[in-house]
Amino acid sequence: MIRVFLLDDHEVVRRGLVDLLQSGGDIEVVGESGSAQEAARRIPALKPDVAILDARLPDGNGIDVCRDVRAVDSSIRGLILTSYEDDEALFAAIMAGASGYVLKQIRGTDLVDAVRRVAQGQSLLDPAVTQRVLERIRNGVEQPRELAALTDQERRILEFVAEGLTNREIAGRMFLAEKTVKNYVSSMLAKLGLERRTQAAVLATRLLGEHPHG
Repeated sequence: MIRVFLLDDHEVVRRGLVDLLQSGGDIEVVGESGSAQEAARRIPALKPDVAILDARLPDGNGIDVCRDVRAVDSSIRGLILTSYEDDEALFAAIMAGASGYVLKQIRGTDLVDAVRRVAQGQSLLDPAVTQRVLERIRNGVEQPRELAALTDQERRILEFVAEGLTNREIAGRMFLAEKTVKNYVSSMLAKLGLERRTQAAVLATRLLGEHPHG
């Protein structure tokens, strides 16, 4: 059985999704919530295979929840549910380490298919787009002024953050202590004038916004 957690602030939507997901017989909804804060707390404890997360909620957003949950347990896969197909949502999903994002207008069978694919470890994100986001950050070409202030080490860490890695995973890649990585991340965010890792997504949007076909 594929274990799924559902985060959506509309109870009617949740009811419909639960029925839809469980109708196939291979998916079990193990928990649901209408609150970002509550979901971020409950998901790691329930250890679902896939968390379907509404992008916009009254007390937060599913993208931050995805980032927070994956920082605790990177085996939980996030699927962002959004009403709008825009670059910002896509880049934010990439930055948060989500496996994909689907539109609320999606056909029911397509959503069930998306959950199955994500549970198997597939990514629904277009690799070309992911690559473009990372290349803009990596190359330092046409970058906003703020990025010029970053050291090489901080820029590498921004790259890893963009790939959705947790501090612990970055520490492993860079052979640094987790606490050191945390300090680098804080310094990087301060230089970029950001408060949260997820806000780096907005930066990626700006990098890509001017040259969508680079």
